[in-house]
Amino acid sequence: MTLVLATRTVPWIPVAHRLDVILSETLPPVEQTTSAFAFVSDSAGRTLMTCVDREGRGWDIPGGHLEPGESLAEAAARELHEETGLSLPASALSIFAWQRIELLEPPPADYRYPALAYMAMFRAALPESGAPTRPPAGSESTRADWLSRAEIERVCPDRTWLVLLEA
Repeated sequence: MTLVLATRTVPWIPVAHRLDVILSETLPPVEQTTSAFAFVSDSAGRTLMTCVDREGRGWDIPGGHLEPGESLAEAAARELHEETGLSLPASALSIFAWQRIELLEPPPADYRYPALAYMAMFRAALPESGAPTRPPAGSESTRADWLSRAEIERVCPDRTWLVLLEA
């Protein structure tokens, strides 16, 4: 079963588009998926977040682009480690949602994504309280922390995935 939780547009896509946040326990079309993210919660109900201080990016869910030959879960696990220092095997992550982005007009020449693209959202729940963690040396992330839902809503008010915290 798939359920559309939200539909919106975002300022970082330069042409008319539609972004759907979809709750689903099945993978999106792999050949059209560009990135994968990891929502990891602990026994206190906190979520592990990463922060990039440059370019005004701020706090976000750990995740990023797929590398050649990677499965979606492997990409999410790799990005989780690269951005927070937490290592989980890909098998510990389960798909629970995706974002579907459809361009409604032709993209500019320098646009690097397909006209229909997906971002896979995985989750994992730790049975204990999340231990302090930090991104490894050389990471684009400057820090990582376990944040409560209220803290996430405060520091990430406009994130497209925010509706997934309720799911």
